[in-house]
Amino acid sequence: MKYQICTRCIMDTSDPYIKFDEYGVCNHCRTYEQSIKRGLVSGDAGKRELARIITQIKEHGKGKEYDCLIGLSGGVDSTYVAYKLVKFGLRPLVLHLDNEWDSEIAKQNINKTVSKLDLNIEHCKVEWSEFKDLQLAFLKASVPDLEIPTDHAILSLFYKAAKERGIKYFISGSNLATESHLPAAWSTGHRDWKYIKSIHNMFGSIPLRNYPHHTLTDLIYYKLVLRLHTINILNYMDYNKQEAMATLERELGWQYYGGKHYESIYTRFVQGYILPTKFGYDKRRQHLSTLICSGQIDRNTALSEMEKSPYPSEELLHNDMKIFKEKLGLTDQEYNDLLSLPNKSFEDYPSYEKSWAFRAGRYIYLNFK
Repeated sequence: MKYQICTRCIMDTSDPYIKFDEYGVCNHCRTYEQSIKRGLVSGDAGKRELARIITQIKEHGKGKEYDCLIGLSGGVDSTYVAYKLVKFGLRPLVLHLDNEWDSEIAKQNINKTVSKLDLNIEHCKVEWSEFKDLQLAFLKASVPDLEIPTDHAILSLFYKAAKERGIKYFISGSNLATESHLPAAWSTGHRDWKYIKSIHNMFGSIPLRNYPHHTLTDLIYYKLVLRLHTINILNYMDYNKQEAMATLERELGWQYYGGKHYESIYTRFVQGYILPTKFGYDKRRQHLSTLICSGQIDRNTALSEMEKSPYPSEELLHNDMKIFKEKLGLTDQEYNDLLSLPNKSFEDYPSYEKSWAFRAGRYIYLNFK
């Protein structure tokens, strides 16, 4: 494919499925335009809708210890959600998935947040031997979205906690202002248990007896029977990442960690080194492109950012690489062999994605109110 870059954002042909219109604008920008029409409610309308949602959550939570669930990673989005919910007078139960990859800054941010906001937190610790085996299986499968073992477990733990405690609302930090433009080629399969299980069956070495997981049937049950609701609350605010970070630094003593999702050592190494080196794409391109479309940075600033190294420093890169190998039990040769494997994709492994039942079930899950 001949190299091309979007004339509006900075997405380019490192996404193998990218398309450009006659103006040179990519499909991600066009999809963003449609997404904000459907899912972003800003200004006075956003304030009114947000007030209605908060009232509804409080009403459903009467007589219960908690009225909603939130996740907390120590990153800016989840921390800002926690901060705002307390300001709104909600009583969230905080969940944190401890997958043994938290940076020290993440741990400090989490501790400061729950302490200063007087929140109760449950640290959900994974069975490390199983989780490590699944992470290694994804590396051996040579697919790009190496975050799926973490992301799938997080969702499963939320559903379980909501069911056990009778909580109807999960408040997410996902948002259109900073997290659109993600190519399917870079990230697919987070909820597809058949895909995850197929990779582990091929490349894993021990049974996944305690790994938190969910099937499509589970998702439909949570949605239609238990009536669990996921609310992307930042989509009802005029959410600006830099302003949010300044607020958290001032109010909570929160610290920035050098890049989107870099609060995790694993994620920092995967996004900052493995993806650009092995797969030829840099997730900063997606993150910055979204900020361009939401008006938070200009295109020239984004292009200048892309000229910098994705890693904050060479010293940190070498330290993270050492930790990555040691925690996963990889010799230098084994590590090099993994990164030298031919690149694969979601399409190369069994999954539910192509079945009509899965597509119908996903539509029900995403659209049923």
